[in-house]
Amino acid sequence: MDLIEKLIKMGYLKTPRIISAFRKIKRADFLPEELKNLAELNEPLPLGFGQTISQPLTVAFMLELLQPEKGDKILDVGAGSGWTTSLLAEIVGNKGKVYAIEIIKELKKLGENNARKYNFVNKGIAEFIHGDGSKGLLEKSPFDKILVSASAEKIPAKLKEQLKIGGRLVIPVRDSIFLIVRKTDKFEEKEFFGFSFVPLVKKR
Repeated sequence: MDLIEKLIKMGYLKTPRIISAFRKIKRADFLPEELKNLAELNEPLPLGFGQTISQPLTVAFMLELLQPEKGDKILDVGAGSGWTTSLLAEIVGNKGKVYAIEIIKELKKLGENNARKYNFVNKGIAEFIHGDGSKGLLEKSPFDKILVSASAEKIPAKLKEQLKIGGRLVIPVRDSIFLIVRKTDKFEEKEFFGFSFVPLVKKR
């Protein structure tokens, strides 16, 4: 049974548009050459610069919480290899937009080049930015959805403020994943325990 089928069977992948993106956007295309043969492993793999490409199970879980839809404007913080950015770009389609922000310059280039394999950059669906994602991207806000792929010490207030009403933020905090939904000026929070992430790198 392949990895995607396993994730469906285990209940981590449920939504047809998310499953379809997982089938189309191949994880191997975002891995270093020497690790491509490990793409089907359900575990994080090293990208260099102290960063990893996330475990597929975790990415599936986070995207199901995020519930990206066609036409959404999404901020992807800690874009890394460009895999989650490309999954999101596939889901939002030509009328949507994914802003991928990455603090490590070399990884920003790597992610952008990987996303080019699927024409997302050329079509203007995905835009890669070198910067500190913990501060969000105020000039492009508000966002329908914000996804953070590295662990924060606490939920950055600036990310919550950059959500639209009804918008969703999915972020790892220490070893939990939080789903935050904006309800006018109030925020609804749900915590899911038992995950592990590399720390969110911020400008010192």
